[in-house]
Amino acid sequence: MIDDLKSRLKNRRPFTRPLEGKQSEYGINTIYLEEKILKYWTDQYNFTDRAEHLNMYPHFKTKIQGLDIHYIRMKPEANNSNKRVLPLLLVHGWPSSSKEFYKVIPMLTTPRSGYDFVFEVIAVDLPGFGFSEGTNKPGLSALQMGIILRNLMKRLGFSKYYIQAGDWGSQAATHLSTVFQDEVLGFHSNIPVSLRPISVIKYIIGSLFPSLIVEDKYRNRMYPITDYVTFLLKETGYFHLQTTKPDTIGAALADTPAGLAAYILEKIGVGSNWDQLHTPHGGLDEINIDDLLDTVTIMWANERITTSMRIYAESVIDWLDDFIVDNIPTFVPMAAINFRYEIIYQPDWILRDKFPNLVHSTIHDFGGHFAAIQTPKELVDDIFESVVAFIKFHERNRSTLSR
Repeated sequence: MIDDLKSRLKNRRPFTRPLEGKQSEYGINTIYLEEKILKYWTDQYNFTDRAEHLNMYPHFKTKIQGLDIHYIRMKPEANNSNKRVLPLLLVHGWPSSSKEFYKVIPMLTTPRSGYDFVFEVIAVDLPGFGFSEGTNKPGLSALQMGIILRNLMKRLGFSKYYIQAGDWGSQAATHLSTVFQDEVLGFHSNIPVSLRPISVIKYIIGSLFPSLIVEDKYRNRMYPITDYVTFLLKETGYFHLQTTKPDTIGAALADTPAGLAAYILEKIGVGSNWDQLHTPHGGLDEINIDDLLDTVTIMWANERITTSMRIYAESVIDWLDDFIVDNIPTFVPMAAINFRYEIIYQPDWILRDKFPNLVHSTIHDFGGHFAAIQTPKELVDDIFESVVAFIKFHERNRSTLSR
């Protein structure tokens, strides 16, 4: 695989240079791609060391609903402090895998002063992502993936557990938390969103009266609506392509590692910091280059580009089931963390349309879409704080019921 990959990288056609005065506004800067990314991938990226790095945690596969599902299961090394061990399911999005959580896993499984618990982590690869098998049958939407995740946790012996998720993983986890509300003890998301129609109506009304919807200091994350629509038109073309023709894009990228890197990394850059599109790196300097290339290499080695993109089509084109579940309130206690460059922002009172029991909320003026890689400490700190809030929520409910 490595010899073939390097051969393809070395024998590709030359790229078209950016237009004069343009950096990353039209997509990935091909000078940066060639000199910074592909040269490093070919000559300096140490495949042996990165494989050893991947194997630092215990990896497993099990067959759920006919598909081989890959996951990492990491327990606290030694729990001599009598701290409770709480199960935590970590779920990534596109174009990632469980590798996204490598920086946060040791922080979550290490006891902390001031907390009487520590986590046993299950970091899963969604079906068709990473080392998990894709399907050859239609219908594998985010809703169905949520059911697979629930069945995985049951397979592992967990009847109740906590969840942290982002991107499509957050959507799958939202559905899981809605359909199996008695099983999820708490849901933490770094892309918190309510897709209920009432929330959309509130957002539209807010375009006329923004002070009714959002605090002034966060107004620019939502309004003016023309700015947000312009942003979506400029930066979400990939979403439309992957929703309507994922197999075409998959075929175009399946045979070219250089093209695959360009396509994936450009979106990671935008999600990390879209205010840096005037630079050659387009936001990519926010993340370590080895972490970036781990994502691309895992996608390339496992031939997952097409199967991973199909989640867009399966969840949006066949939308009715997902829409019905999206409109059901989720009474599982929920925690939200909003980083500056997340692609969507909703204030807490709108989030409560979907999550009435929103018990913890954090807003940062930095960070982006790939929080576990970009801002791991802040993410983990918030997970610990959120689980304290989840535990207090359940204690209050038990106290109320006992009266």
